[in-house]
Amino acid sequence: MAVSEYRFTRRVQFYETDVAGIVHFSWFFRYMEEAEHALWREAGLSIHPPDSDIGWPRIASSFEFYRPLRFEDVFDVHLRVAEMTKKTIRYECTLSKNDEKIASGSMTIACVRKKPQGAKLQGIEIPREITDRITA
Repeated sequence: MAVSEYRFTRRVQFYETDVAGIVHFSWFFRYMEEAEHALWREAGLSIHPPDSDIGWPRIASSFEFYRPLRFEDVFDVHLRVAEMTKKTIRYECTLSKNDEKIASGSMTIACVRKKPQGAKLQGIEIPREITDRITA
């Protein structure tokens, strides 16, 4: 069975907040990435298995913020695969608290063949063992 979305609940930790007492914007991207890795595990995969010759650089990422999150807030993260091309996966992510939208974002990753350090990355088609388990 292929996986196309993942949801989980999380609590804001103190170290994720700034001096104003709200979650620093950079953490929203980390929450999205946390959900991405959990989605891959749910599909029986790892985004970074040992000795893999492919990688997944982020080629686009954004968030829009509607409400702040503060220390000890409990919130939900919902990530879904919005689109898959032969070489990329685009996710859409929504963070909410008590059914109120906190932020929404997206991230696009590309499948690349790992090259020696310093060499230009080369996009490749997503392997079938991945497209069989993760779907839009």
